[in-house]
Amino acid sequence: MSLIPYEPFRQLSNMRRDFERIFAESPFDLGAEGGHFGNIRVDIHETDSEVVATCDIPGLEKKEDINIHIEKNILSISGSMNKTHEVKQENMHRKERYSGSFHRAITLPASVSNEGVKATYKNGVLEITMPKIAQNNTKKIDVEFH
Repeated sequence: MSLIPYEPFRQLSNMRRDFERIFAESPFDLGAEGGHFGNIRVDIHETDSEVVATCDIPGLEKKEDINIHIEKNILSISGSMNKTHEVKQENMHRKERYSGSFHRAITLPASVSNEGVKATYKNGVLEITMPKIAQNNTKKIDVEFH
């Protein structure tokens, strides 16, 4: 029989690896920005005239399930996903789909107008189009020479 060296942190290492595997399979962002369940994944890009946010939010059933706010260049998306066909816990063998509330606040890359914002939801993807505010704050200053 061979001897196995004593490693007091072996179990902790195994637990960490298991947790990383579980959280890597989650459909929600659990990275440094969020750090908790209920975050949604968001892509943001801009064109010359608008900023577009594309969000993966599967499971919404009606427009009352989501709230979108823009304040001081921060886009806030919140809401809840409810399951209408709930299965009894004792009959559940595997549960991976998320239900509950979510919230995400994102700083936008450019100033946007509150007017003319359009949001569409199709096939589990929310797209928010926000028109940019034209910022022409540059002004040439004439210097007086004497």
